[in-house]
Amino acid sequence: MSLRSLPHADPGVPDTRSGFRFLLWLEKCQIRAQATATFWGTLNMAAFAGMPAAVGLAVQAVVDRSGGRLALAGGLILALGLVSAVGDTMLHRVAVTNWITAAARVQQLLARKTAELGSVLTRRVAAGEVVAVSTGDVEKIGWFVEALARFASSLLATVGVTVALVVYRPELGLIVAACVPVLALAVLPLLPHAARRADEQRTKAGKATELASDTVAGLRVLRGIGGEELFLARYRRASQEVRQAAVRSARMWSLISALQVALPGLLLLAVTWYGARLALDGRISVGELVTVYGAVVFLLFPLRGFEEIAMAYSFSKPSAKRTARVLSLRRDTLGRPDAGTADAPRPQVSGTRRDLYDPATGLLAPAGKLTAVVCGDPDAAGALADRLGGHSPERAEEDPSVLLGETALDEIPLAAARAVVLVQDKDPVLLSGTLAELLDVPRSGAVAAGDALAAAQCDDVLEALAQASVDESGDPMRTRITERGRSLSGGQRQRLALARSLMADPEVLVLDEPTSAVDTHTEARIAHGLRALRAERTTVVFTSSPLLLDLADRVVFVEEGSVRGSGTHRELLVSVPGYRAVVTRETEPELHPFESLRKAEEPA
Repeated sequence: MSLRSLPHADPGVPDTRSGFRFLLWLEKCQIRAQATATFWGTLNMAAFAGMPAAVGLAVQAVVDRSGGRLALAGGLILALGLVSAVGDTMLHRVAVTNWITAAARVQQLLARKTAELGSVLTRRVAAGEVVAVSTGDVEKIGWFVEALARFASSLLATVGVTVALVVYRPELGLIVAACVPVLALAVLPLLPHAARRADEQRTKAGKATELASDTVAGLRVLRGIGGEELFLARYRRASQEVRQAAVRSARMWSLISALQVALPGLLLLAVTWYGARLALDGRISVGELVTVYGAVVFLLFPLRGFEEIAMAYSFSKPSAKRTARVLSLRRDTLGRPDAGTADAPRPQVSGTRRDLYDPATGLLAPAGKLTAVVCGDPDAAGALADRLGGHSPERAEEDPSVLLGETALDEIPLAAARAVVLVQDKDPVLLSGTLAELLDVPRSGAVAAGDALAAAQCDDVLEALAQASVDESGDPMRTRITERGRSLSGGQRQRLALARSLMADPEVLVLDEPTSAVDTHTEARIAHGLRALRAERTTVVFTSSPLLLDLADRVVFVEEGSVRGSGTHRELLVSVPGYRAVVTRETEPELHPFESLRKAEEPA
């Protein structure tokens, strides 16, 4: 496979039953490329293995004073050198391609799983673990795929040279044949210990990464409460634990490397000593001794491939296990088919009205209207927003699906449900890149970028980006936004995220606290802009802001998982004490505010 064909059109469906099965599945996906790499590796090894015989012929030709045989041996050495160079070059090229191809396949699978699960992923797997899997673990898995072809060629070369030595000089060949399996398997008892130490290092590194990520994300808050040094001290301790684990792991692998050098060295000494005795006794010629010596020296090279594959497998097996665990995660939502592709067609919903209705809570969002939802519990509001989007991770078996018109969202592919119902949570993420790239989202084309930015009241954001622009034109659309929008304030990030959602122009837009980080004046303008831009479109806003509630066509109060009242904002203030308590933050929810004031003014 050429690197030009990346990314894969379809990375496939992985076998996630275990780490070993996942590695085996990767090998099957690249079986032809692995066979090609093995061919070039075997050609390189064969040419390299033929060198001792050619050198032996040259030495014997010198001893016999034969110029013709010396020239022939020289030509043979040159030819073998050229073949070895070509084989080594092509092996490296194909093996590295296999590494990158496997890593790209795993990263695509992880990206697809992340898109499928959304926020569910970080609820089940720590963020630091996800980062470690998508970086370090992917590299280790690619290393194993790349090393396997070299190991196969090393195995073929070792077997071939050993058999050739037995046939060529049985006195010495039998010694080599008896010792080679011992040399290859000598490190096996140490591998489980090395793997455990490597896994321990990987686990501690993942925890340190997670701690660093959390510390950086909350650095502003930590400075505000004076906890910066406390968390830095925690990270220093975690970093030292990673260093100590890495040293322990390196010591074990250095022991394995020492054995891989010392044991073949002892074999070489034994063969050289015994061969020299045979040459002195006249039982073998000098050329034959040089040939056997060169062949044993050559065997040290493929035996290093045995060490490499042992290391690669020991590192990649736990990495593959963790990757398979992430890829095996499934949503608990029942009845939904596979996620499908991102450009899946929108479903055709039967019925003339396309109201959004949740049978579990009784929440109804009429088509083409602005519906505000008030929940006393912010966590419950976030869970309900996810549920309305058709991708709630914890829906119980007895809970019915949310309906759009007469179609259950759980009965259509997740990508299609997301295309129809867009959910913006209370903490939206801005990816790094220019503002133009941020707003380059799948959309209907009915809402222009300028209209969306104006409705979200992003004038000051555009001005700030224009001042920070490195472009001579000062175009804010070309200004880069840093990772997660950290160069912007919380309110600016929130408004840009709202503009992005408005540009997408979905049939149903669900917003969870879209104005919680802005001041009241800006919030009022956003409320009017949102209502105007989303006219005749279904919009659901989870909020407790009176400014948004007063402009909503319909307000629904949800408490303890069910609707407790619906109507306009002013109607619910009078008729539903629980709603009034949430919106006005009353201390005496049983009394209307005006009634409380009237009673306070009455004479005793």
